[in-house]
Amino acid sequence: MDAAFTAEQDEIRRTLRELLAKRSGPAEVRAAVTTPEGYDTDLWNRMSGTLGLPGLALPEEYGGVGCGPAELALACEETGRALAPSPLLATALLAAPVIRALGTGPQRADLLPRIADGSLTCALAVPGASLALALGLTGDNGSWAAGGGRAGGVQARAAGDGWQLYGEVAQVLDGHSAGLLLVAAHAGGFARSRTLLFLVRGEAAGLVRVRQSTLDATRSQASIQLRDVEAELLGEEPVDVLGALAATGRTAAVALAAEAVGAAQAALDRTVEYVGSREQFGRPIGSFQAVKHRVADLYVQVEAARSLTYGAARDTGDGVGAGALALAAALEALRTAAGETIQLHGGIGFTWEHEAHLYFKRATADELLFGPARRLRERAAQVTGLFGEVAA
Repeated sequence: MDAAFTAEQDEIRRTLRELLAKRSGPAEVRAAVTTPEGYDTDLWNRMSGTLGLPGLALPEEYGGVGCGPAELALACEETGRALAPSPLLATALLAAPVIRALGTGPQRADLLPRIADGSLTCALAVPGASLALALGLTGDNGSWAAGGGRAGGVQARAAGDGWQLYGEVAQVLDGHSAGLLLVAAHAGGFARSRTLLFLVRGEAAGLVRVRQSTLDATRSQASIQLRDVEAELLGEEPVDVLGALAATGRTAAVALAAEAVGAAQAALDRTVEYVGSREQFGRPIGSFQAVKHRVADLYVQVEAARSLTYGAARDTGDGVGAGALALAAALEALRTAAGETIQLHGGIGFTWEHEAHLYFKRATADELLFGPARRLRERAAQVTGLFGEVAA
């Protein structure tokens, strides 16, 4: 694999890094998460309007840039490095690919250009707190359902020329502020049981959205209540919802891995800087052999995760294996780097005022949302047939 990047890819990285260095430092991140939206709207306008990040992987016919997974991974690596709160994950990585895959011609023409220019933010709402399974990251999503009968979830029923939804979804990324919700719902009863996706406008009557307190404040989440809410079916039946979600999971895994690598690298950089300046017994603590070994081990783990992520971003196959393995390695690297950052910063690393805890919370929250790493590796082994027959 050629690990070198093109001039255009390097420019994406450089431009975004410069913008985030000016607008998304630790103080700005803390201020952004306290806003009603949970992110800096002016920074998002710059990221979308000036840099075109939401449309980076969308076709030019819909106002996108027409790039691929490698460019999206580079962009996510930089947002992860700054822990920048934004709708990029929920809108560009989770919602936009599903709309592109399943939407009718008019739906794509209406929604994708507004996603590309940043004027429309979206959220993917899947019941049961099972986003990783719905995306096929930790198991075959054929075993996942949007709920039905006594199982709860979200129910859909035909109402005239449209549909109505009733139910509740928790842990919806950016669900409190998104202008459009993509809601997975159970339809058809027992005889024609199936999972469909529906478009719900943010201002729809009967929709109640409450922002939740989360471990990682930089990843806003909300609970969604739908009380006979009018909805529009995404696409036309028959529609392969589970296939589209699994395909979205394959591309999202690589971008999430890149984001985790960026955060791990930032934690490592802060640690190296600190141990090089903090003195004990008249010399920097970074000169002690034990500290050197710990930092060196961190460097190797982060670089290994980065290599796997770049390889997965350039993989032209459609299997989940490479992305899942990269995400597992990246999540473990971030967890280790965040923990060592707290330890090697000594007492200050435990304080609320220091930014070290932000990386630790991101690492923990990401594993809860998209992992754990052992399940990601298990799924990769299943789909590649490492221990026997290839899984679906």
